[in-house]
Amino acid sequence: MSVLEQIRQCLASLEPQQVEIADDSALHAGHAGAKDGGGHYRLTVISKHFTGLNTMQRHRLVYAALGSLMKSGIHALSINARAPDDA
Repeated sequence: MSVLEQIRQCLASLEPQQVEIADDSALHAGHAGAKDGGGHYRLTVISKHFTGLNTMQRHRLVYAALGSLMKSGIHALSINARAPDDA
């Protein structure tokens, strides 16, 4: 299973209405993190679980959902986490 598929599977716990993932790893070729196999990703996720939370709390939910991927498959992650009312 690809890292993108693993990210989607992990984020399912947040019951997202929308998930967009961009793999920017090729833009970082030669970067120390890329050498270790960790990718660079941009994530937009819309979930009711983010309602009433500030940015840091939303990011913590995303990191918790991704779990061990943050230690192995992902080197860098840009997160845009929004509640449905924010969209």
